[in-house]
Amino acid sequence: MRTMATGFGRARAALAVLALAATAVGATAQDRKPPETPATGQAWTAQTKAEPAVAGITLDARQTELVRKVNDYFNGIEDLRGSFVQTTADNKRQRGKFFMKKPGRVRFEYAPPSRQLIVSDGNQIAIQDLDINTDDRVMVDQTPFRMLLKKDVDLLRDARILEVQEAADLIIVALQDKGRDASGKVRLFLAATPALELKEWVTTDAQGLDTRLEVSALDTTQPIDAALFRIASPTLNKLQ
Repeated sequence: MRTMATGFGRARAALAVLALAATAVGATAQDRKPPETPATGQAWTAQTKAEPAVAGITLDARQTELVRKVNDYFNGIEDLRGSFVQTTADNKRQRGKFFMKKPGRVRFEYAPPSRQLIVSDGNQIAIQDLDINTDDRVMVDQTPFRMLLKKDVDLLRDARILEVQEAADLIIVALQDKGRDASGKVRLFLAATPALELKEWVTTDAQGLDTRLEVSALDTTQPIDAALFRIASPTLNKLQ
């Protein structure tokens, strides 16, 4: 196993988190590139170097109200599961299913033929290739989604708000974590009717490359077993 606090930004990984995100990182063994190659396959994002902070916009009253609605939506979620389709900057598409449990726990299982798995236990995120037993790690605090997976989500406190838009049935909010160690930006798309619901997010890495994660079949009604978020070794996972 390799522990890599900055490894997510160097590889082209077919990963997703989150992907809500997801924006994964870590060098995956099936698609390794030289260090100078930009990363494009990421659903969570943590760069090799901290990205300069972007100044947030000044919110008017309506934008502040929309951010609070999004904030309340995430605060109302304890357990979430669903399906995802990930599209990277080079138009590679992968599908799978995901599970989230606050605070900070996520699991992204990629559909065959991929044997990749992303698991967060609330402290670390492990990016594993189960075919060749690689295991790369990054801390949850280095991803832009930590502000959405906290027990008490407060975007006005914890995020730089970069964009707030409203359409007839869509709310778009772009965020950057204020945390010193976090990098990357995430743009959230939520359906406004009949009830607020996350539909997709786009993460942007330090090279300006986007990874899109579309989610569907969301279910917040069933409790998720915390054991699902334990990080096992790739060898153990492969044998199960």
